Amino acid sequence: MTGILFIVAAPSGAGKTSLVAALLQRDPKLRLSVSYTTRPPREGEVDGRHYHFVDRATFQAMLERGEFLESAEVYGNCYGTSQRWVSEQLASGTDVLLEIDCQGAAQVRRLMPEAVGIFVLPPSLKVLRERLERRGTEQPEAIARRLAAAQGEMRRVSEFDYVIINDQFDEALEDLTSVVRAERLKVARQMERHGRLIESLTK
Repeated sequence: MTGILFIVAAPSGAGKTSLVAALLQRDPKLRLSVSYTTRPPREGEVDGRHYHFVDRATFQAMLERGEFLESAEVYGNCYGTSQRWVSEQLASGTDVLLEIDCQGAAQVRRLMPEAVGIFVLPPSLKVLRERLERRGTEQPEAIARRLAAAQGEMRRVSEFDYVIINDQFDEALEDLTSVVRAERLKVARQMERHGRLIESLTK
């Protein structure tokens, strides 16, 4: 049985990383694809767990060999998803989650239209600005750039299958969990998973 590919995308500051981390703690059947990136590690980040940190030359070589399912350059740093790893996981029946930006999501959906797209939105631009400022990692000019980019990304909301408003974290997490569960319960997947049982019940 083939696994389900879930894509979670959001503008910077919408809270997708926290939601994804909480979802993965709840759902041991989901595997997170760890992206490759050229950006330096932030404090507390571990190579191979948060990202695969590589230099630009290594990333470019991987790109030229066609190793990425999707790749993008964001704020001067490159990000990419291993095509082989994702394909192997799905083929083994494992559900995979990609936490990527809108550019990457569009690339994946073109190659794998069966992927389930989930977009996380903030409750307002004001809240988004406050969340970015609370990080304390960027100057006001950089925050202004991120907000402008966020508005451009949010205009692409109609490209996704589900939209979650991350106002109250616990409620947003329940919504995200519900999407994963609902996709697993679709008739075609249940027929594949429990074919003999369903056949015995419907003879």
